[in-house]
Amino acid sequence: MSEFTHFNEQGRAKMVDISEKGENVRTALAKSSIILTKEIYEKIVHKEMKKGDVLSVAQVAGIMAAKNTPMIVPMCHPIPLKAIDITFQWNINENKYILDIVAKVKTKGATGVEMEALTAASVCALTVYDMCKAVDKGLVIGSTYLLEKTGGKSGDYQREGSPL
Repeated sequence: MSEFTHFNEQGRAKMVDISEKGENVRTALAKSSIILTKEIYEKIVHKEMKKGDVLSVAQVAGIMAAKNTPMIVPMCHPIPLKAIDITFQWNINENKYILDIVAKVKTKGATGVEMEALTAASVCALTVYDMCKAVDKGLVIGSTYLLEKTGGKSGDYQREGSPL
């Protein structure tokens, strides 16, 4: 039987004590995506969306989300993030317009940054949706998942292939 780490003696939620863990460099890359229409793709690329430059706003939203992850994910420790980078790549095939979002987060600390990277990628996709919903509410936010992480007791992780 495994020991639950996020529950106290009364079976209630608690934040795990990481005070004895050593600090080291930790990174995480997470990916999300959003499926768009050709019309929205064109408007984003040509910066014609009425709400502004979609990718610039989404990038700032993702950075803010990573920095505020402990405010929205209850058991996340507030940690000093050392770097956050968000990149976008268009994946266009068979009349399908997909915006892939990759968030990379880095710290030097006693706990990992997977949740910060996942939150950043998710909020980027949500922000794209918010900025484009006036044109089409049928946009689809795709799978969000961890691509890789480094550092920490559990070691490095690298996703093998696409989860889809």
